[in-house]
Amino acid sequence: MKRGNVWKFGDDVDTDAIIPGRHLTINDPHELAKYAFEGIRPEFAQQVRSGDIIVAGRNFGCGSSREHAPLALKGAGISCIIAKSFARIFFRNAINIGLPVLECDEVDQIEAGDALKVDLEKSIIRNQTKDEKYSATPLPEFIRKIIEHGGLIGYTKKHIRKIT
Repeated sequence: MKRGNVWKFGDDVDTDAIIPGRHLTINDPHELAKYAFEGIRPEFAQQVRSGDIIVAGRNFGCGSSREHAPLALKGAGISCIIAKSFARIFFRNAINIGLPVLECDEVDQIEAGDALKVDLEKSIIRNQTKDEKYSATPLPEFIRKIIEHGGLIGYTKKHIRKIT
């Protein structure tokens, strides 16, 4: 179960807006977080709180295939991203690092600052501010397991036997 307050974004938020290219020499998620959205939401890095949730429109994470974008958001403490749709590579990169991403057509009803409770297993989003419930596209069980283990590396370490 994820709980947090909403940071709202529109359509076509690209990876360069999430983390500008000049910061791609940084690989530490917490260091990257200091520069997240600096060009479009300069207050984000200072005001984001651990557990907060990003809600966006269509095609979130479009642009380059940089893994730094979801890493910066995870480093900032974002617990989940909900959007109408995601760029394919961003979606996969987020799963690979254990950052939950859900697709939901009802995001227009959610506003910045709303308090959400997200049940990943049931794919249910509860807007506690408005007392509303939304359905997200369910994530397959194996993807939920990857997220539970903190990403693909953690999942692999837990489930793949060493070959000697």
